[in-house]
Amino acid sequence: MQQQLLYDHSSLSITLGLFVLIAVFNECGFRIGRFVQNRTDDEIKSLTGAIQASILGMLALLLGFTFSMSMQRYDNRSQALIAEANAIGTVILRVELLPERYRSEANRLLQQYVEQRVAVGKIDLTRRAERRDYNLRIAQLQSRLWALAVASAQDDPRPVTSGAFINALNEMIDSQGRRNALLEMHVPEVVLLLLFVVFVASGGILGYSSGLSGHRVVAPTLMVSLLISLIVFIIIDLDRPKRGLIQVNQNSMLMLQQEGLD
Repeated sequence: MQQQLLYDHSSLSITLGLFVLIAVFNECGFRIGRFVQNRTDDEIKSLTGAIQASILGMLALLLGFTFSMSMQRYDNRSQALIAEANAIGTVILRVELLPERYRSEANRLLQQYVEQRVAVGKIDLTRRAERRDYNLRIAQLQSRLWALAVASAQDDPRPVTSGAFINALNEMIDSQGRRNALLEMHVPEVVLLLLFVVFVASGGILGYSSGLSGHRVVAPTLMVSLLISLIVFIIIDLDRPKRGLIQVNQNSMLMLQQEGLD
């Protein structure tokens, strides 16, 4: 797995750190602006305002672009979970097509499989050793189910019975692989870092512009910084499956588990 600087830190701590950083750069920009105020003519002050507008426009563009990326990944993970739950449900239904002596074992293995998928779905991606153990047990269950499918096909090679079960089982295994792959897909860290740099630069230029004018603009600046920080928090949280406030709904898997217990 590619090493990432930000992923192991909570979204709340990153957002708070970013807000503090923007406040610090805003104050520094203000002090520099006050220092050069009397040495700066009106033309330079007007040019500073134009640069400020450009940086804020760039920030808005990056925020929209990054939010779209994180939301798309969240939607993909949600769809992948539903697709996997549907694939498992199809396998459970097609167990009835197997020869009778394989049905009870297949149902038992599938119930264990659902339990393992629900359990691993609640584990933070940063707990890699624990997730690796669960994925190993899941792979073992897949192997046992596949061996059972092969044995049933040898007893009943008809495509509408054992063949249908094998096709459904193959789709279930593929859907698990697709979902695991989507869990590892995040907004590229370089995009987030660029967003943070532009965010900090916008705070600095706002402070500098206020310093040139000789008047602090505290409340509007803090409000804008807070709102942008909240958007950044949502972006990061959407990009953190299984560890942030925004979680993919696992009701589809939980319903399968509950049906197996009933």
